[in-house]
Amino acid sequence: MRFMVIVKSDEKTDVAGAQPSAEELQEMGKFNEELVKAGVMLAGEGLLPSSEGFRLQYSGTTEARVVDGPFAESKELIAGFWILQVKDRAEVIEWMKRAPFREGEIEIRRIAELEDFDNATPEIVEHEQKLREQAEAN
Repeated sequence: MRFMVIVKSDEKTDVAGAQPSAEELQEMGKFNEELVKAGVMLAGEGLLPSSEGFRLQYSGTTEARVVDGPFAESKELIAGFWILQVKDRAEVIEWMKRAPFREGEIEIRRIAELEDFDNATPEIVEHEQKLREQAEAN
């Protein structure tokens, strides 16, 4: 099973633009190394503040509207993420209990697999598999 671990942003990291200390970066690096050595980390990155981001808003048939950051609700924003491949929910919870956070919140969501969609025909599954293989080759 694959899970996305979403690290929530806060006023300090998004609005004030505070960056992690060298000690915090080292701790996170050690934790990431554990995840990689265990073979569970597929990806993981931190994100820049929303002041450097933008959103696309869709409304029916009109062209998407671009809205530049920063965005007001920092508690709704994402500061970073991991994509982990583990055997089940319990394993991802155990890993993330070891994350070097002192405060804040993370959200963990299982990534949908094609098998989760009732309407995924064999043709759709085959097409998506080919696209994933191409993406991995990139």
